[in-house]
Parts: sequence; C-alpha cells; structure tokens
Amino acid sequence: MRLNEIGDNPKARKTRKRVGRGIGSGTGKTSGRGNKGQLSRSGVSLLGFEGGQMPLYRRLPKRGFTNIFRKHYAEINLDRLQRAVDGGKIDAAKPVNEEALRQAGLVNGRYDDVRLLAKGELKAKLTIEVAGASKAAARAVEKAGGKLILPEPKAPAKEGKKAAAKAKAAASAKSKGADAAPDDSPQPKSTGKDGPGKDDGKS
Repeated sequence: MRLNEIGDNPKARKTRKRVGRGIGSGTGKTSGRGNKGQLSRSGVSLLGFEGGQMPLYRRLPKRGFTNIFRKHYAEINLDRLQRAVDGGKIDAAKPVNEEALRQAGLVNGRYDDVRLLAKGELKAKLTIEVAGASKAAARAVEKAGGKLILPEPKAPAKEGKKAAAKAKAAASAKSKGADAAPDDSPQPKSTGKDGPGKDDGKS
C-alpha cells in the first residue's frame, strides 16, 4: 500500500450539494429555492402571518400576566446540606448562607436567594441564614440543635403609607397647637348684663 492509496472508509465523508449546475442536476436554475418572490430570498420569516387576515394570536383573548418583579429562589434540601457537611464542603462552625452554599457548589446560576426544604435528614448543628424555609425544615434544624435565621417580614405598603399619614397629621396638629398659645394680655372686665365692651347707652 502506498500513501496515495490511503483514503477514508466508503461514505465516511458526505459530498456537499452543488447547486446551480444545470437543470438536469435537480438543483439547477433556482438552486432549490423554488420560483421567484419573497420566499425565494434568505432572511424571510412569515411565522404567524395569515395573508392579512387577523392572525390567530390576536384573535385569542389575553389571560393572566407575568410578574416582572418575581423573585427566583434556589431550593436546598436537608439531605444535600448533610452530604456537604460530611464531605467537608461546608464548615459546621460557620454560618451557612448563600455565599457558603455557592462555594460548596450547592447553588449555581442566578438566583435572588435560597429557600430551605425538608427532604432528607439533618444531623449537623448548623446556623443557617436563608430567605425562607418550610415549617418542617425549620423544625428539623431546631431538632438537630441548630439555628435558623430568616429576614424580618416587611410591613405592607398600605399600612406603611397609613402610618406615615398619621405621623404627618400628628406633627401638623402639634405645630398648630404651639402656634395658638394662650394670650397673656389683660381682658376687659364685664360692666353689665350684656358682657364686656357693650355700650349701655349711658355716657
């Protein structure tokens, strides 16, 4: 065997399609694009276009909405925490927060915070700082001798506005009371039945 006789196995490399090489080839003349017009050009997308008729996606009613302020939480179960502690990825003596979970490889990707769920069993005594936890998970952490730290719930926006309005009203009333101080000037004494300052006609 010589070097010029070495080649690939049969059908190992597929020969590319050569277009525009005569109508007898099957892909000549229009090169497989059909006839003239818009669809024979590249970069055309007519998805959803129904020839000027009202398209289906506009004939159907709208339903629901997408909350653009929704937060996405990474969910961590107790058994994953315990495996990480046993494997030395998490130090039980230090607080377990989102940063520690990311360093241990339990949280990857873009999340707003972490939620703790109760699947599995936790034996290690941990101090866990997360955004939320199920009731069963909180009981399991306390049962293991650990501590669960959750953020304080925020007051509803309406109640906050009401409290601010009440404080503002109280401050304005206080300032008005200070302005209306009692007058220390002497008052005229009453000289008759009609009260002070009345002219009795005797002059």
